[in-house]
Amino acid sequence: MSNATKQAMTVGVALPQMAPGLDRDRLIAWCRGIDQGPFSSISAGERITFHNLDGFTLCSAASVLTERVRVLVNVAVLPWHAPALVAKELASMDVVSGGRVEVAVGVGGRQQDYAALDSPFAGRHKRLDDSVHELKRLWSGGTAADGEQVGPLPMQVGGPPILASAMGPKSLARAAQWAIGVSGFTLLGDAQEAGQLFRATQDAWTTAGRADKPRLVTGSFVSLGPNAAENLRDFASAYLQVFSPDFARSLAEAMNLYEPSRLVDLLDKVEAEGADEFIIVPATSDPAMLDRLADVVASRR
Repeated sequence: MSNATKQAMTVGVALPQMAPGLDRDRLIAWCRGIDQGPFSSISAGERITFHNLDGFTLCSAASVLTERVRVLVNVAVLPWHAPALVAKELASMDVVSGGRVEVAVGVGGRQQDYAALDSPFAGRHKRLDDSVHELKRLWSGGTAADGEQVGPLPMQVGGPPILASAMGPKSLARAAQWAIGVSGFTLLGDAQEAGQLFRATQDAWTTAGRADKPRLVTGSFVSLGPNAAENLRDFASAYLQVFSPDFARSLAEAMNLYEPSRLVDLLDKVEAEGADEFIIVPATSDPAMLDRLADVVASRR
């Protein structure tokens, strides 16, 4: 697609569900601030063995508390769930949002979460593929085991668009069979890393014989405002502790998206790599950060 016809990259904001202090009042402030700001989407995802609020609950709240932005479940770990229940939850969310829901699906990367749910880690990729096909079947009016439909039907015909949280060649090859694109993430805010995923995705689409262009989404942790560098390091270190304290500490110390100029630079570079959307994941639950994010996004127009 030529630069003359390609749409400008949009910027979404995730709810700060992994940061301490997200309560009712702050949730309402974030939802309304994102919806009223220069942002394209609001999102939340899944993690079990952590202090975060549940992602499906947050996205359901956002579906009602917003009017304009897309509501993205990012990421739904489908192997944890019964497909019929997820189909019902997402279809219900699509109805109450007025048809604004999207979902990125994946297998997750934490065995601890699988163990906490008594869900087998082995076979997760096949369960993901099977679950996606079942979601689409049910959203198209297919019946359950008793011959009854799992309602409601989504407002969007065929159901919410599905992105894949995929990175490796095998995962991307599978995603090319059922996804509209990918939802990636760069821990260190590396535009070249994002670009590598985008090119691998485009190659997977070509190999699968698809003529459509995949939707390309990425994101990163961001902190702006007072004590931004310290907040970003503390947030990232706590979030990544599950992998090992040393790993978490080294990665957290390497993160640098705590100044507006650095965020602007990354947004420009990621857009040049072909991104359709960049999702900011806040390292603080303080809604005051929204004004700073809005200023950054507005400065690029």
